[in-house]
Amino acid sequence: MNIVETSNTIFAKAVQDYHVTNHVDAPIHNPYAEGTIEHDLYLKNWIDVVQWHLEDIIRDPEIDPVEALALKRRIDRSNQERTDLVERIDSYFREVYKDVKPLPDARLNTESPAWAIDRLSILHVKIYHMQEQVDRQDVSAEQHAACVGKLAVLHEQLGDMTTSISQLLEDYAAGRKVMKVYRQMKMYNDPSLNPVLYGKKA
Repeated sequence: MNIVETSNTIFAKAVQDYHVTNHVDAPIHNPYAEGTIEHDLYLKNWIDVVQWHLEDIIRDPEIDPVEALALKRRIDRSNQERTDLVERIDSYFREVYKDVKPLPDARLNTESPAWAIDRLSILHVKIYHMQEQVDRQDVSAEQHAACVGKLAVLHEQLGDMTTSISQLLEDYAAGRKVMKVYRQMKMYNDPSLNPVLYGKKA
């Protein structure tokens, strides 16, 4: 299995599936078996596309402040779910490459494979929505041309990301790079580490 091409296929499908209803509260119907990497990749992109729309909604200048606060809390939860899921995907890669012995001159990478795939997922969401902007009929010629240019750049980024992640995984398999994962250790969601939260207990 080419995991990068599989990711691209699954991300494109998840974005399309979400927009069947185009609603942030639509139930997810993950077509892949729970416990598989495909299931996690689909869920990853679903979280990304829902959060994209939540970020749109919260920027409504006329939004009710109470609703905005509830949305902000929901976005915070979504970010934590996204982080947890990316770390679970990294556990998959650690298992895949656990028996590879790094070469003496093996190098480190600036990010783990799952965080690179996280950016790949978000690129699919960006491409879908930039294509929507390109297809609009109610904009000036200048805005249309700008969006066409941005869409071309996003497609170029998608190709480059696909190639670079594939090359990274090849380097892991060959021992040319060391597979290391650092947990995010986010503190603001942890009531024992966020001083605003643990201070409430005093």
